[in-house]
Amino acid sequence: MTTMLWTVAIGMTITAAWRFPALRHGDPMQRALWACSVAFAATVWCRVPQVKQALDHSPVTDLSALLKYLTSLVAILAALRYITAVYGEPSEGSDRHIAMSRRISHVAHTCALAAMVVQVLLFFTVVDRSHPSTDFADAQAGQWGGALFLTIQYTYLGVAAATCCYQWARAARRAEKRALRIGLALMATAMAIYTIYPVLRTVTTWIPPEVSALTMRTVADSVNMVVACLWAAGAAVPSTMALSARWNAWRAMQKLHPLWSDLMNAFPRLALQRPGARITESLRCVPSLDLRLDRRTQEIAGGIEQLRHHASPDLLSVAEDLAESHDDPEAAAEAYWIRAAQQSQKSGRRSAAPSRKLREKPLTSVTSEANWLARVAAVPVPANLVRIMHERAGEPPVDLALQTAGRGQAATPSRADSDRVKGPTGRPARG
Repeated sequence: MTTMLWTVAIGMTITAAWRFPALRHGDPMQRALWACSVAFAATVWCRVPQVKQALDHSPVTDLSALLKYLTSLVAILAALRYITAVYGEPSEGSDRHIAMSRRISHVAHTCALAAMVVQVLLFFTVVDRSHPSTDFADAQAGQWGGALFLTIQYTYLGVAAATCCYQWARAARRAEKRALRIGLALMATAMAIYTIYPVLRTVTTWIPPEVSALTMRTVADSVNMVVACLWAAGAAVPSTMALSARWNAWRAMQKLHPLWSDLMNAFPRLALQRPGARITESLRCVPSLDLRLDRRTQEIAGGIEQLRHHASPDLLSVAEDLAESHDDPEAAAEAYWIRAAQQSQKSGRRSAAPSRKLREKPLTSVTSEANWLARVAAVPVPANLVRIMHERAGEPPVDLALQTAGRGQAATPSRADSDRVKGPTGRPARG
């Protein structure tokens, strides 16, 4: 049991430290989860035998019990705050269950300070603390001071946990994503245990059972460890999903780097920041990853738009014909077209009138656009295939300005070209 308590306490502490950055972002939901994690961790630490012994043998006897109950109150109040924060600001059209949760949370938070003050007063005045107890609740069983102290605690705990259980179970049934359903179900299960457990403990406080204090403490520790584990696992699901999204965004950035770098070196006027080495771009932290991915897809779209001046009118049709046998013909056709147009640009060929646009694609988000461009960037285009496309479709005429500027340098765009243009996905490119 001691090993399990240490494991759970350390795990909850790591969870709290992991969520600490939420304090900087001003998100009420994330702050509530952080507060709940910290309070839960403190509650479990008060149950660790070595910590409990040190606290109980301090000048304040049974100090671990007082801290344990106060931090558990903070944890459950933070859980209530999380529930109300999920639904946003209150409105007249809110559902009945939402309004009820808000009222319960408001009453709980309003009375929390008073309840804690009363508990502290009871603890230092009428609760019998003549010697350290193995299990505080069992030691106070049958004594009106200790029973009143614990009744206040368990009433708060039971009502708040029942509210959390109801809301999370309801949300779990309606969640669209399987991972979110699992996370909410785990958290609802934890709160269901915390709804039943206070009722039983309240009864045993007023009507003492004929079991040893060690048995009661083992039961209490087991219940709290199970609840802490279920809650931590359930609360970690949204964070795990967020980490997965960030990982996918980072991978998309890596896949897009060669294409983006080539286009931005060819058309430097489109880049807000000149491309760096892959390792440099990977370690960049500012701006945020989502913003960088959004900007990169826009800059690639702008570069592809500029390539229309370096592609012959028939190049897209030829690229589509050659890509028919590919496993991913649509992405392959676009990759062939891009590589052939890039080769023409490097050779100093450019036409004043742009060729026709690439096929429109139903891309509605940055993620879907990045995934599409990653598919395009992943298609290998051998040099002999580029030569075949140029033989069949032809190339734009030679632009002396491009040749004078040197290979790999884009000519100064016209006034129309320097304006913002729409990329192949319909999103504005940065110019």
